[in-house]
Amino acid sequence: MSREKLVLFPYNGNAIEALDCLDSSTYDFLGFIDDDTSKTSPDYEIFGRDILQHKEIRLLAVPGSPHSFLKRKELISSLVDNEDRFITLIHPKVHVGRGVTIGKNCLIMAGVVLTSNAVIGDHVCILPNSVIHHDSQVQDYTLIGSGVVVAGGTLIGKNCYIGSGSSIINGISIGDHSLIGIGSNVLKDVNSRARMVGNPARNIIIN
Repeated sequence: MSREKLVLFPYNGNAIEALDCLDSSTYDFLGFIDDDTSKTSPDYEIFGRDILQHKEIRLLAVPGSPHSFLKRKELISSLVDNEDRFITLIHPKVHVGRGVTIGKNCLIMAGVVLTSNAVIGDHVCILPNSVIHHDSQVQDYTLIGSGVVVAGGTLIGKNCYIGSGSSIINGISIGDHSLIGIGSNVLKDVNSRARMVGNPARNIIIN
């Protein structure tokens, strides 16, 4: 069986860690794509977007940080016209429970636990050792840091950033485009475009 050619976008921490999830028997990893032509790597080739003209090449796009997460949708959407070229990578040490669904262009790292009926949308990153409990939803373009606990029946909206070490109580909703700071404990519903920090988490954006 021939291996599929694969590139990762961009050359950042998420993409470097994604290499730990790769099955070399399935994918022939060619290198990274990055828009910053000054970036170099001693170990891997870094391409411009022109390599995507080769339609057989598959892609995993994992941009995003606390400072740039709101640009994730724009960046990912600009890469290819055919979203079937995106792959999803799931580390072999991820636990996927019954009834869990996972969308396209997702990166699920080592130690993540997805319990019964959790729904993971498209273009989602979940970093190591986070737990998404039963019947929770993580919507498109959201990035969840490491060591996050999302209790059951919770809705995390589109294009959010959930900082590492955060805890989110059961049954609440977090609005689209919101950021939850590192180590925050979220105990109530969160409006869209909020910036929540602390224990208990409070919105530092004044509307």
